[in-house]
Formats: sequence, C-alpha cells, structure tokens
Amino acid sequence: MKPIRTALQLALLLLAGCAADAPAPPATTPPRLDTLQVQAGVEAGGRSWDGVVEAVRQADLAAQTAGRVTAVDVDIDDRVRSGQVLLRLTAVEQQAGADTARAQLRAAQAAATEAEASYRRIAALAGGQYVSRAQLDQARAARDAAVAAREAARAQLAQAAQQSAYTVVRAPFDGVVSRRVVHPGESVAPGQPLLSLHAPGALRVEVQVPQSDAEAIRRAGPPTLLLADGRRVAAAQAVVFPAADPATHSVGVRVQLPTLADPPRPGSTAKVVFPIAGTAGRAPVVTVPRDVLVQRGEVSGVYVVDDARVVLRQVRLGRTAGDRVEVLSGLKPGERVARDPVAATRALAERREAAEAAHD
Repeated sequence: MKPIRTALQLALLLLAGCAADAPAPPATTPPRLDTLQVQAGVEAGGRSWDGVVEAVRQADLAAQTAGRVTAVDVDIDDRVRSGQVLLRLTAVEQQAGADTARAQLRAAQAAATEAEASYRRIAALAGGQYVSRAQLDQARAARDAAVAAREAARAQLAQAAQQSAYTVVRAPFDGVVSRRVVHPGESVAPGQPLLSLHAPGALRVEVQVPQSDAEAIRRAGPPTLLLADGRRVAAAQAVVFPAADPATHSVGVRVQLPTLADPPRPGSTAKVVFPIAGTAGRAPVVTVPRDVLVQRGEVSGVYVVDDARVVLRQVRLGRTAGDRVEVLSGLKPGERVARDPVAATRALAERREAAEAAHD
C-alpha cells in the first residue's frame, strides 16, 4: 500500500505544477470606442417658438399697365442686378398715348408763345395809353391761361411716358427671383402679379409670443435660433412689437439673423429660443446625432459606454432637426454613447467571446 500512496502523491504534485504553469484567463478590459458626451439641448435654458425665415428685402412685382407679355428674361432662382430688365410688355397703346401727349404739348407751347407776344404788344401800347386797362388785363389772363395749358400738357406727357416705361419691368434691387407667374403671350391687367424676388443677404424670423411673455423677452438677451439643418446661431437683434394683435392677442417678435456663409432659404422653418424663465421642473431636452442610433425593428437604441461596459439601451425619440434627433427618454445629460454603432457591436461580440473562452 505504501508504494501506491507514494505514486498518488507524486501524481498530485505533477498536476499542481501543471496548473501553476497554465496561462490565466484573459482579463476583461473596457473597449476603446470613440464616444461623445450627451448634452442638453438649447431649449433647456429658455422657451422656444417656431417661426419662418423671411428676407428683409422682398418684392412682389405686379403689372402697372395693361398689355401682353412679349418676353420674360429671367426664371426662378436667377440672380439679378438692380435695374436689370426682367419682363417686357407690348407698348403700342402706351406709345400712342405718349405721342398724343407730345403733340398736345407742342400745340400748348405755341399757344403760350403767341399769348406771351400778344401781351407784350398790348403792354407796350398801354404804356402810351393807346389801349384800355381792361384790354391789358384780358391779354395778361390769356397769357396766364396759355402758360397753364402748356404746363398741363407737359404733365400729361410725363404721365404717358411713365405708362410707356411701365411696359419694361426692371429689378428694384439686387436679388434672386423666387417666383414667376406669367409667360410670354399672356395678357395682363394693372395689379396682376408678375414676379417675386428677394435679397438673400439680410434674413429675419418673425414669431408670435403670448403677451404675458413679451416684457420678459424684451428685457432678456438675444435669442438663439435652431435652423432646419441643425445649426444653432445667435441672433443679431430681436425687436418686440409695441402692440399686440387684436385678433389673437399675441405679440410679434422680429429676430434678425446674422450674416452666414450658407444662409437658410426664405420660407424654411426655424426655432427661436428666448433666454427667459418658464422651464422649471421640465427635463432638459437631449439631442444626439442620427448616426449613433441603432434600429432594431420598431425599437430605437444607442450604445451607452462607461468605464466597465457597453450597453445597448432603448430610447424614445422625438423631433428631428437636421442631423440631430431629440431623445425624449432613455438618456441623461453627461452620459457617453458610442459614435459608431458597428464598432460598439463588434466590441460587445469580442467581449462575449473572451468571456466564453475564459469560462471554458
């Protein structure tokens, strides 16, 4: 029995030595992922209202005389210079009116010249008392009437010439054509819309706010604008209207946009956030880039990364503004999420494989 006991002890010692030399299971280390920190949105520090971007200088050009469209030299999205010809109308009637007024002016000028000469002759005779004072007064009145008729004919010529000039529509300022509603061959009447254009440089947003908030907005600093493409810009100026709308009892606020390299298009929406109180008790608005979202059927989620693990967490989404999406629930400001969901999925798979190998 003693030899057998000795052999067993030697075998146990060998096994213990082999176990000591075996490599230890790999330690689990946190993955190295590119992350971003979740931050509260711009609405967390104020109250916001939706508005529409509009150009400070915009014009709807309408016909000022009747005629038929002979040529339209511009189209939508064309840039034009001040004074550039945009559209032409037929000018037959207007030119005929101008010619008539010009002939009437020549006749009035001849009558005024004759009346002036007649008055001078009678005035010379009146000095020698060869004519009566009544004849002198009649000659003076005839001269004055002829001069007045000449001035009236000159005004009629100016009016007729202006009607003729209305047949050529020119750009009132440098801008971009935003609308075109007529085509060559159409007949137009005075007041009928023709073209619309705006100057793309100076832009503004006008919003309607409750009258109870108007005074606070007036005292607050400049608002922040959230554009439709996701950009946030500080307003150059905000003007609160001095009176409320009698129908809606709201107060208008006109917000001036700063000069931007890539300005938004007039007509696009924008959110105006005023730095005033009123959000106490509300959870901060959290937004994340759309690229960090993971879609599993109808469920949306993000990979939350901390010092020890990566977790796929379900989130509830709200509005989309440009490349960012509002997160209504599931994330808090200060947490970190993976920028690349594919890399986060790969890191989770590698950790799972490492854990299974260590368990075996």
